[in-house]
Amino acid sequence: MKVVVTGGAGFIGSHLVDALVENKFDVHVFDDLSGGKKENVNPKATLHVASICDFEALKDVMKGADYVFHLAALPRVQYSIEHPRETSEINVIGTVNVLLAAKEAHAKRVVYSASSSAYGETNRMPLREDMPANPISPYALQKYIGELHCKLFNTIYGLQTVSLRYFNVYGSRQDPTGPYALVIGRFLLLKKEGKPLTITGDGTQTRDFTHVKDVVRANLLAMESKNVGKGEVMNIGAGKNRSINEIAGYVGGPLEYIERRIEPHDTLADISRAKQLLDWEPQVPFDRGIKELLSLYRL
Repeated sequence: MKVVVTGGAGFIGSHLVDALVENKFDVHVFDDLSGGKKENVNPKATLHVASICDFEALKDVMKGADYVFHLAALPRVQYSIEHPRETSEINVIGTVNVLLAAKEAHAKRVVYSASSSAYGETNRMPLREDMPANPISPYALQKYIGELHCKLFNTIYGLQTVSLRYFNVYGSRQDPTGPYALVIGRFLLLKKEGKPLTITGDGTQTRDFTHVKDVVRANLLAMESKNVGKGEVMNIGAGKNRSINEIAGYVGGPLEYIERRIEPHDTLADISRAKQLLDWEPQVPFDRGIKELLSLYRL
């Protein structure tokens, strides 16, 4: 079966591509390499270098596709605040392009990588899918709009879709560079360079850290499950949260606190819906996942 993975050269996407190749799918990676890297792409997959804003290129690659995984995005909350128009073009119009190309290709299903940032700031924990969305950044709004488009494409056009709301995903290949890097990767790089670990705010904010292997498994289950396909939204998280100060403690070293950013103070996933519909639950304990990364960085 032919599978198209947008953003398949990126952190999560490349891990998903590896799993699909291992399962003998004919995998086509669609990526403009703005965030992904060629070296991340499994040599047994076919790489197409183009933007999801290029609808004709998408249509061409989608021909004959059975399944589509849509991970391509311009991520990070802070970046979207500084670049709302650019991120909207990729994260909103790009998603519509992917859905439309999949519909025209008669794909069986699109699995959309959504974001827990859609919940915004709330004191109610854990976060459940039936809670109202309350995005507090352009990125959060853009990813939430993608969920709504997925639902509409099922309702109007009959395209099977499912949206997976990722919480803070970590693991090998995450980009530790730049001002918008994910916190664990950033900490590991700073420690490797002998620099203080930089923490925004007071470090008491908590995140639900989820291993990339668990996220990949959720995608594979969402692709084939008979229980989903009508635009369902599901949390994919560990179901436990940890403070940024606690994460810094795992990595070790001196700390440096800087100004807080516009972002939710806490996240914690209720994962009962994913358990019920996909028979999925996380399998990689945080202690094991972080030890693997420390070993990878030789720390």
